[in-house]
Amino acid sequence: MRYSHFKRTDRIELSILLRKGYSYRDIGKAIKKNPSSISREIKENSVNGIYDPKKANHKAYRRRKQAKYQSMKIRNNLRLEEYIKEKMSKGWTPEEIAERLKTENNGKTVISFKLIYNWTNTPFGEPYKRCLASKQSRWRRRKSGKKIIIKDRVSIDKRPATINSRRRLRDFEADVLGSPKSEKARLAGVVDRKARYLDLKKVSRLREAVIAYNRMLKAGSAQSCTMDNGPENATWKKLRIPTYFCHPYSSWEKGTMENTFQRLRRFVPKKSRLSQYSTDDISIIVDKMNSTPRKCLDWKTPKEVFYDLPMEQTYINFEYLPSSLTTRCCTSG
Repeated sequence: MRYSHFKRTDRIELSILLRKGYSYRDIGKAIKKNPSSISREIKENSVNGIYDPKKANHKAYRRRKQAKYQSMKIRNNLRLEEYIKEKMSKGWTPEEIAERLKTENNGKTVISFKLIYNWTNTPFGEPYKRCLASKQSRWRRRKSGKKIIIKDRVSIDKRPATINSRRRLRDFEADVLGSPKSEKARLAGVVDRKARYLDLKKVSRLREAVIAYNRMLKAGSAQSCTMDNGPENATWKKLRIPTYFCHPYSSWEKGTMENTFQRLRRFVPKKSRLSQYSTDDISIIVDKMNSTPRKCLDWKTPKEVFYDLPMEQTYINFEYLPSSLTTRCCTSG
């Protein structure tokens, strides 16, 4: 049953049937509403335990009007609105924006992420809906034709507790981003397990992945690396650092890399041709991801954690809601 808001006539009919002792299910059939919607309407809009259609209609009106004015909090502060636009253009989610502002404001909430989502439903924020993260895709296990065994590999079971607990920096995970079969170029990446700091290199073919890993890991002064059992990792000894391998078909054991690649799909969607991305494009994407605050980092950015930088402060003269917008409704129960 398609959802629609309760109208004045619906509320009058609901109150009549309710007084006659009809069940929520029977009332729903009569006015073409879901029983759960009937229950929610009675619970939210009753006054002192009594459902009056006139008062219920007024409560619903006031609630919707209040929500509209809440969204205007962003519109009334142009600096705040520009900040949200800028960060969403960089790929930040509403939660990342809200929590980063809270962190910069000494733990005091400036704006909720739900309010930012509401703002994107207005004519002013609708153009930025395209910046929101896409839905999570499901992974499919594919059967490989030829089984390749990597020689002398060290199991992840032997990885030290220091690495497992993410207590130190410069323990990396490495992998290659999936691409269409017709595409020879690949995107090799390494990510720091603690700081979530990412580096990417574009390689002309899959077998050059380890060469790219080596360059990136040396640049990051890596202490260890964790990877899967892909054939591109057969020459792993060239890394010359402690290297650990996930169990077969257990890519989730390098979850930091998997999660990072999922976030990367915001900028490099599936089935994209890497020939369309230049080296500068890749660098810009990496910088955006490393400059985005993360919940797991207490809303610091990977760059700030990896390089031990002070948190960049944003100075905004926040305008809070006028008291007139927070007054209680005269019919509130």
